[in-house]
Amino acid sequence: MTLSLFGRTQPTRQAPLNFLVALVVGILINPGMVIAKDVTLSLNGITLNANLELADNKTIGDGIILITHGTLAHNKMEIVATLQSLYKERGLSTLAINLSLGIDNRKGAYDCAVPFNHRHTDAVQEIAAWIEWLEGKGADSILLVGHSRGGNQTAWYLTEHDNERVRGAVLIAPATWDYDKTAQSYEKTTKIPLAGRFEDMKKLILANKGNEMMQNVTTLYCPDATVTANTFVSYYEDHPLKDTPHALSQVAKPVMVIAGSADTVVADLPEKMSKISSIGVRFEVIEDAGHFFRDLYAEDIADLTEDFLANLP
Repeated sequence: MTLSLFGRTQPTRQAPLNFLVALVVGILINPGMVIAKDVTLSLNGITLNANLELADNKTIGDGIILITHGTLAHNKMEIVATLQSLYKERGLSTLAINLSLGIDNRKGAYDCAVPFNHRHTDAVQEIAAWIEWLEGKGADSILLVGHSRGGNQTAWYLTEHDNERVRGAVLIAPATWDYDKTAQSYEKTTKIPLAGRFEDMKKLILANKGNEMMQNVTTLYCPDATVTANTFVSYYEDHPLKDTPHALSQVAKPVMVIAGSADTVVADLPEKMSKISSIGVRFEVIEDAGHFFRDLYAEDIADLTEDFLANLP
């Protein structure tokens, strides 16, 4: 068992039963002690859910971090849950959102057997909805954090919104984009040229059949998926904002990008970031960290975030 001591988790000996009873009673009568709380909102007829974690003796009005997960993942995956815990130790409250991916009240990782009826940019709308929800709860200081594809979607949000309550963003191994490399990888995996499949999907959209389901179409990490043409085009169209370093040129807020030197998923991120000269963009590399920043590498992210927040205007 562990207890929080001045915001740090410390090991303890086995607690006596009367102490455990008192702790449980304290949690029940003191909402400020609640470790986590699932919250929901409705958007376009779909229920969105998120995990709200308030730091000790803090409210949403004291400032909050909104965290967005990566491709087909969820808000309780290891890196997100670890960061929520580490941020709380540092007195920082968090809201880890679960992107719907077109599913009502979605929980857990996306099941490839579920038909794909969602778009890359749906996340931008959902991030905006959660920010509005936070504002309604009294938030006037919001930091955005996004991992992998969620990092790109966070940057994309910032290119379209200049909300004064959003102070900036931390993008953790955010997605990069290179159509030629994507096409080569797609054909290597599926033996089907991406350009041909993409054009077939575009024709369906032009024929007002963009929402019809197509079977056995490899999409993202899922082989032989059932997918709409609208979904496929959204994830594979050659859009410049899909490349996070490029998107940053259109972002007015302060941004910190964090890369792992051993990351093979976005291996080109350091090279692309080396070409960014914006004064509002800070770039950090965590040595030997992979794409998911496991173990102590997550501590490095939390420390960098705390420093970034402390130096925001």
